[in-house]
Amino acid sequence: MNGLEDVCHRFAERTALISQGLSISYASLLTLVDLRALLFDELQARRVACQQDNGLEWVVNNLAALFTGITAVPVPHFFSAAQRDHVLVDSGADVYIGAECPGTAWHFSGHPDIWQRRDDLEVRIPRGTALVTYTSGTTGRPKGVCLSSETLLNTAQSVVSVLSPLGIERHMCVLPLSLLLENVAGLLANLLNGGSTVLEPLADVGISGSSGLDLGRFLAAQNDTRPHSLILVPQLLLALTTAAELDLALPDSYRFVAVGGARVAPDLLARARAAGIPAYEGYGLTECGSVVSLNVPGADRPGSVGRPLPHVTLACRNDEIVVSRPVHLGYAGQSGCVPVKVETGDLGTLDENGFLHVWGRRKHHYISAYGRNISPEWIESELTAELAIGQAAVFGDGQPVNVAVLVARMHADADAVRDAVARCNARLPDYARISAWQLVDPGDFSDAGCLTDNGRVRRSWVAEQFAGTLDDLFTSQGARLQPPDVSNDAPSKEYS
Repeated sequence: MNGLEDVCHRFAERTALISQGLSISYASLLTLVDLRALLFDELQARRVACQQDNGLEWVVNNLAALFTGITAVPVPHFFSAAQRDHVLVDSGADVYIGAECPGTAWHFSGHPDIWQRRDDLEVRIPRGTALVTYTSGTTGRPKGVCLSSETLLNTAQSVVSVLSPLGIERHMCVLPLSLLLENVAGLLANLLNGGSTVLEPLADVGISGSSGLDLGRFLAAQNDTRPHSLILVPQLLLALTTAAELDLALPDSYRFVAVGGARVAPDLLARARAAGIPAYEGYGLTECGSVVSLNVPGADRPGSVGRPLPHVTLACRNDEIVVSRPVHLGYAGQSGCVPVKVETGDLGTLDENGFLHVWGRRKHHYISAYGRNISPEWIESELTAELAIGQAAVFGDGQPVNVAVLVARMHADADAVRDAVARCNARLPDYARISAWQLVDPGDFSDAGCLTDNGRVRRSWVAEQFAGTLDDLFTSQGARLQPPDVSNDAPSKEYS
């Protein structure tokens, strides 16, 4: 991480971080990082797992590990205790930073919120691993993707290079720093750029758990901070866009709003831009260091996820996106050679101008009874672009119609959902429209295990838990019945 140390010296007097009323210069940040590195050396730390809220402490702990060659293991704050325990064992972490002792295998280090493992747990990770990052994915046992410092720095530097004409000087983190996208494309990129990063506890910016939102706090925090850039998931972009359409006060400081984490409906991007929000879609994977491609002003094609970043080499082979540079070093606890490419499992094409178009997951893709190739993610993104619909799972493999299991957002009633489905259908071609749907109680949907801990829909669980509902929906449309194809094994995809 010498590149970042050089930045800290070059911009010593500039403000690097703004957190809870404090402005931290680059020189002060480097001093804090050096002091924490000395503490890690005293503890003889090899792998440091950190489960903290967004703020100065998180940044100092993460950078101290990266600067000294210790492996950093960010633990998402929304992980369950069982998932946290899995991460600690799977990564072989010997130091844990968090508010409470993670169990009897750990003891207090003598320093606030720092715990050490009692026994010597040997877990193999690839040589050169700077960061082991975990996503909840579609199962309860997340896998640890091992990344080098070179991949992290190259990704961040590429983001800086394509955004440099915009003059971004102040970024605000509204996603958890434990998520690779915010960590690399937000924090690390803005530090390399010599900018200021606003880091407030997530509750103070209106974010709770994995997907809760207090819109009033969310807007107030941005009006107070006036950021030049944000990274949002589609549901946060929808909230921001709806607020603008309702004439609620938004700052006029935005220069670039990246949106990803899932497929983004083109209509939502168009609405955001019409409301004055400069929203741009990108695409990435955890296994490739996060961002792989990105639309930016002057190189923007709505409906695509942008051109590949300068450090990326990718191709579309047999309709599948394959990335050959950069790639991860492997997975924690797994032996084998370093991968030479990542077969993403995403269907896509590169157009004549080099823009990448992503159509959906190969294993989710299905063919209707009329021979139409359909990506359910496409339809689901259109459904959840409606304010009344919080979650959607679409099925129709081998069927003459598409049906959906829906969860309402913000206590919307059946009439509001019906109107939302109608608007969605009006935007879709006839073969992709929803013919029948069932509204499911949010509590029942969650209790049935249909959501990951970060709020994404588990398609296979929906198919299993609501099999009778799906049969009834198809039967009501005169469709023949067969089990939907709902396989979920895949790399840890991010749209960024």
